[in-house]
Amino acid sequence: MKVCVVGAGAIGGLLGAKLAQNNEITLIARGPHLQAIKANGLRVVMNDGTETVVNAIGATDNMRQCGWQDIVVLALKAHQIIPVIDDICSLIGPHSIVLTVQNGLPWWYFQRHIGPYNGYVIKKLDPTGELSAKIDPENILGCIAYPAAEVREPGVIRHVEGVRFPVGELDGSVSQRAQTVSNCLISAGFKCPILEDIRSEIWLKAWGNLSFNPISALTHATLEDICKFPESRYLAKAMMLEAQDIAAKLGVTFRVDIERRINGAEAVGKHKTSMLQDVEAGRTLELEAIIGAVVELGELTSTPTPTISSIYAACQLLNHMVTNEGFAIRSKHL
Repeated sequence: MKVCVVGAGAIGGLLGAKLAQNNEITLIARGPHLQAIKANGLRVVMNDGTETVVNAIGATDNMRQCGWQDIVVLALKAHQIIPVIDDICSLIGPHSIVLTVQNGLPWWYFQRHIGPYNGYVIKKLDPTGELSAKIDPENILGCIAYPAAEVREPGVIRHVEGVRFPVGELDGSVSQRAQTVSNCLISAGFKCPILEDIRSEIWLKAWGNLSFNPISALTHATLEDICKFPESRYLAKAMMLEAQDIAAKLGVTFRVDIERRINGAEAVGKHKTSMLQDVEAGRTLELEAIIGAVVELGELTSTPTPTISSIYAACQLLNHMVTNEGFAIRSKHL
């Protein structure tokens, strides 16, 4: 199959390298990371110490030269999609599958949705409605990226833990194309169950993202640190309880309780969240998909979010300092 991974960073690079075993892969990257991949291939270091170097892999920063793809993996940060939406659309043919693996809530959350909010456009994610208009929801297959990984240096991906990428249709059906994608990912070494309620699984992942990512960005603490320190564990739980109330009003059920979700994050160990990695690198933070959209849905469902909103405000200031003041702090002890 022809597969284009748009955003070959930590998760995108991991997916691309593994899928290259049995598919025609093109990675969309830029800067030193792209140059390193072109010169030396993409190297992936798994958490068990095994290393794979993929040399026979396409890599470019020009999506328009790639043509229609069987699968388009959107592995960009949520806020990076709109600026390149027309380039992305050049990859999507009538039968292309668009696999979205962003953190947090996706812009398409209420598309093909059963409920009173069907068709609602989440303004924090798609302020002008451009994404909803230009990417046909019929092409979209939802996916959640559970693995933790990081770009250790240009051209090198370090896998921290996890191999699970569940997928699901937006309307809850179990389709042949979902089975095709599942088989493709399984043959690459991943776990890829097909879910009939992809939104509940998205909330389960987002449940942790909306608390652990912002807290880590503000404190420079790892997942293990946040979960073991009583006060920050309590703060994360308070944010998750507010989010749980929102999700319940949207018909979402969680298959694990809060304590188990927090314990799962603690078990990952001293891993820096993606938002903390962005702070340390001086990059724009992925705020709206991870936390801003949750605040918006709180307003939509008339659900109070005092704790989430306070942390969101603090992170908005942090993002301003990072993007406008050149602010970045590296944790020396990690």
